Amino acid sequence: MKSIAVLPTICCSPQTEPLTVPERDELAARFKALADPTRVAIINSLSAADEVCVCNLTETFELSQPTISHHLKVLREAGLVESSRRGTWAYYRLVPDAIAALRGALGP
Repeated sequence: MKSIAVLPTICCSPQTEPLTVPERDELAARFKALADPTRVAIINSLSAADEVCVCNLTETFELSQPTISHHLKVLREAGLVESSRRGTWAYYRLVPDAIAALRGALGP
């Protein structure tokens, strides 16, 4: 007979503070932005450097510049990345507080 693992039941109040509606909505938007494998990969690439030129992202992912720009726009609107311009190129970096909020939402 197969044994089934039983998880403990929490009978008391939650171990974390409940999210406010704005916090919940902001986290949901950020997780939604990460629902695409390319965007997860872009976040992963950005985590390896202080900032990355959009030209490098286009080469790395072998996608057209408009496609990369679309993915970066979604990540920027979700507050996960920010950019600065230098000449013709845009340089992207992670927003540390936003990444920390995602980590915090997943557990201690």
